[in-house]
Formats: sequence, C-alpha cells, structure tokens
Amino acid sequence: MSSAHSVNYFSWRNLAVLAIPSLAGLFLFMTPIPSAQGLTIPVAMLANWLKTTLGDAIPMLLTVLVVSSALATLGTKLFQPAALLQRPLWQKLFNPSWIWLFVRLLGAALIVMVYSGVGPAFVISKATGALVFNDLLPVLLCVFVFAGLLLPLLLNFGLLEMVGTLMSKIMRPVFRLPGRSAVDCIASWLGDGSVGILLTSKQYEAGFYTAREAAVIGTTFSAVSVTFCLVVLGQVKLEHMFVPFYATICLAGIVAAIIVPRLPPLNRKSDTYLTGTDQMVAEGGHFSRTSIWARAFSHGLHRASMAPGVGSTIKEGLETVLDMLLGVLPVIMAVGSCALILAEYTPLFSYLGAPFVPVFELLQIPFASEASKSVMVGFADMFVPSILISTVPNEMTRFVIAALSVTQLIYMSEVGALLLGSRIPVTLLDLLLIFLLRTIVTLPVIAGMAHLLF
Repeated sequence: MSSAHSVNYFSWRNLAVLAIPSLAGLFLFMTPIPSAQGLTIPVAMLANWLKTTLGDAIPMLLTVLVVSSALATLGTKLFQPAALLQRPLWQKLFNPSWIWLFVRLLGAALIVMVYSGVGPAFVISKATGALVFNDLLPVLLCVFVFAGLLLPLLLNFGLLEMVGTLMSKIMRPVFRLPGRSAVDCIASWLGDGSVGILLTSKQYEAGFYTAREAAVIGTTFSAVSVTFCLVVLGQVKLEHMFVPFYATICLAGIVAAIIVPRLPPLNRKSDTYLTGTDQMVAEGGHFSRTSIWARAFSHGLHRASMAPGVGSTIKEGLETVLDMLLGVLPVIMAVGSCALILAEYTPLFSYLGAPFVPVFELLQIPFASEASKSVMVGFADMFVPSILISTVPNEMTRFVIAALSVTQLIYMSEVGALLLGSRIPVTLLDLLLIFLLRTIVTLPVIAGMAHLLF
C-alpha cells in the first residue's frame, strides 16, 4: 500500500467527510452511556426505543417478515422470474441455495406455530420456540434496523482505514488480522455480538477481509456486551465480582483469539477475497513511509475522498436492513429453536458434556458432574448454562461456568445462526469445532483464575 511518493490528500472537504460521519458513528456504536439497565450504547438505546414504540405489534411484524421471506424465496426458486432476478437486490434477498430455502421454510413454520400457539409443546414451549420468538427476535429486529442504517457511518468514510493503519502493528503479528478488525471487536464489546457480525459480514462482502479473516473475526471477536455479562453474573448471584469476572473473560478471550485461529478449521480457510481482489489495494493511494500517524491520517482522507453521497449511503443502509430482516431472522428462528429443543427435550448435551467430568475433577472444580452438564448446552444458547448452574451451592463452580459460557462465544440461538445466515464462510460443523476448541482453550485459564479468586 505504501509508496515512495506520498500524496497529500488533505482538503477541508475530505477532512469534514472523514470527521463528521466517523465521529457520529463512534458516538452511536462505541460510546458507553448510562441507562436504567447499566452501561449501553446509543444504537442499543435507539433499538430499545423502537421496541417500546412498536410494542404489541412486534410479534405480528416478525411473523409477517419471516413468512414473507420464506414465500418469496420459494416462489423465486420454483419459478425463477427473470424480471425480478435481474434486480440485484431481489437476487441477493430471495435466491439463496436450496438448503437456505429449507431453513427459511422451517423458520416460517416454527414462527407460525409459536405465534398462533398451535403446535407441539416442544416447539411452542417458553424454553424453546417461544423463547426465541419473544425474547431474542424482537431485540434483533430493532437492533438490525438501526445498526443496518447507521453502520455506513463506520464503514464508508475513512475511520476503518485510519484505525486499521494504527492497529496493524498489533493485530497482524498477534492475531494475523488486519488492523481494521479492532473496530469490530470494540463494537461487539460495547454493543452486541450481532453488531460485530453484521460489520464483519459487510466488510467481507465489500472485499476488505479474506474468507479466513472474516471467519476468524466473526467467531473470535463478536463477543457479548458488557451489559449482558452483568445479566449472566446476576443469574449466578455473583454481581459483586464483576471486575475479576470481566478480567477473566478478557484474559481467556485473548488466549483463545491467539490460539484457536491457528488451528483447524479456521487456519484452513482460504485467504481469498469474495470480490476477487483486496479492496484496500484496489482503492489505491500513495502514503508516507514516515510516521504511522501521518500514514493513518492519509489513509482516512484518501477513503473520504471516495466516499459515497448521502443518497447512496441511505440506499446501502436500507438494503442492509432488508438483508438482515428477510435473510437472517428466519435463520435465527429455525436454528435457534431447533438447538433449544435439543437442549430442553433430549439428553444430547448431557451426553456430550460427560467427557468433561474428569477435566473438571483434574482442575479441582467442585460439583464436576453438575458443571459438565452445562458445558455443551452453551452451544444451543449462551444463557442456559448459567440457568442450569445457578442452583449449585458453590461460588467457584458458578463463576467458572458463567465465565466459560461467555468465552465459548458460539451459540446457535443468536451468534451461530447469524454467522450461518451471513456470507461469512463457516459451516455448522465449523462452528461446533470452534466451540469445542474455545471450550478446551479457555477452561484452564478460567479455572486458574478461579483458584486465585476463591
């Protein structure tokens, strides 16, 4: 990217285009502000406002969106309407592979059963389909609307280029990732993992991440928010330990971020771009070799000089919103509900957790048998392990399981379904293997911290 011949990209116009949208994006996505539920970010507050405003209309709206997506996809796949398929947006929204048509139809069938209250008990139960429908989808619906509309402020005006240049000396050698991925991590940490995945997916589709980089970032840095960590701690009655709890999560997460991407399946992902070219290189630019700060500023100004207009930015935001609402919500309804049904009504996760009994015993964690039952269920939903372990009369065990459930990171009721619904190149088997690897890598770290604390 750098050249011996530096070009001066400074102009007051470029500076304004870099500064104003980027500062607005930083405020909306990365500025912690106090709320009744604790620290949050403005986008989350906007999502909560929309959720309150829509109120009782949300269940009907969700059902209409998921069913409409399934029917439009079915019609497109069966009849291949040439006029509609010539429109890139329609092609993108409603012409996926046959397997995704099946997933959308399954999501539509499940959401109709839950909404109407007519169907098998294991589908409409408050612990399975109704949990996804009533607790998860309304939040994601509202987050998707504002995150989709406002993400271009972070993506398109030079902020990522500037931060990426500054962070490259850390992110490349330590995590084998571009510096701009640091923004994904911060957005997830302060806001929500779904925001981080949406940001990563957009960057991958635009040609700024390779397949390997997108898969690593989506499965490694899309952490849950600080606010949700407080919810988990409340469930296991350890609110007074927030600082050591979060320090443990950060330490275990960094260790996992260094080790897991260097192992299969992530290290076998292709270092190729979806668009065929590295968009950073394609955009060109000649930047100073001297100061990294000057080079970062030049990167940002160069990107700002090519920034889209207001109309194009709004159009891109609306298309992103439609893609998330019609493409991802049905996947989350289908995959999340099925995972919770397996967790609630079958002994599958108890059997899968049995091999961890000797591991907990080796790590000297009390109530090893009870702890092992909650290890694998985290693949279905991140909050379920904390519910299962909350009755165990030992603070160390509750601390370990609560921290482990957060650092496992891949759970099918949200993050896993979001990844599968995106164009990030990961499969269900990939996600299961990454979940297991993260469990194996982070458990000793968390156990070690627990022994220091208790």
